[in-house]
Amino acid sequence: MSTSTIPAKRQLILALSKGRIFEDTMPLLEAAGITVLENPETSRKLILDTNDPGVRVIIVRASDVPTYVQYGAADFGVAGKDVLLEHGGEGLYQPIDLKIASCRMSVAVNAGFDYETAVRQGARLRVATKFVQTAREHFAAKGVHVDLIKLYGSMELAPLVGLSDAIVDVVSTGSTLRANNLVEVETIMEISSRLVVNQAALKLKRERLQPILEAFERASSKQS
Repeated sequence: MSTSTIPAKRQLILALSKGRIFEDTMPLLEAAGITVLENPETSRKLILDTNDPGVRVIIVRASDVPTYVQYGAADFGVAGKDVLLEHGGEGLYQPIDLKIASCRMSVAVNAGFDYETAVRQGARLRVATKFVQTAREHFAAKGVHVDLIKLYGSMELAPLVGLSDAIVDVVSTGSTLRANNLVEVETIMEISSRLVVNQAALKLKRERLQPILEAFERASSKQS
């Protein structure tokens, strides 16, 4: 049966981003008997078929996954905890920490910058980040006043050219920081990716969704 013969209301749409989340989600999908038929790194398609005519994958920017799921353009998706905190999680059911794409949210500064002195009570810092909400809450809890500068590209450049004193960013291996003479000075939180489900889809498509959710949960529990 071709994908086109499956009524749209019965199809399941999974939202994923390219890169590590996509790669780490593939074994979980396979545990549910689903194989994506094309590689988004080599295909220009944004909607990918699977071996299951009732399941399709859409490729979106990582920060957009919660929005596609919230508004029902996707029934479920995989997003990092960092992205979900910025989004706020409205309209989303978050049943499973998949324990994939693990990394950490950290503060980093130029090597030699006296961070400990800079964050004393009452200090003011310029901080560049795309995780504005997370950074604001972190420094507020420390009693540090911050001027937040929202960037969308490479955070590492900001302290190098004097745009900011520090950055708040997701760190995996730390190699990019080291290559740019930056050092991690504080870990804000550990990050992993979570399954998010549209609340309406959970009710209306439960029969189709539930076996996949259960397969994801079983497969992710084996990774812990």
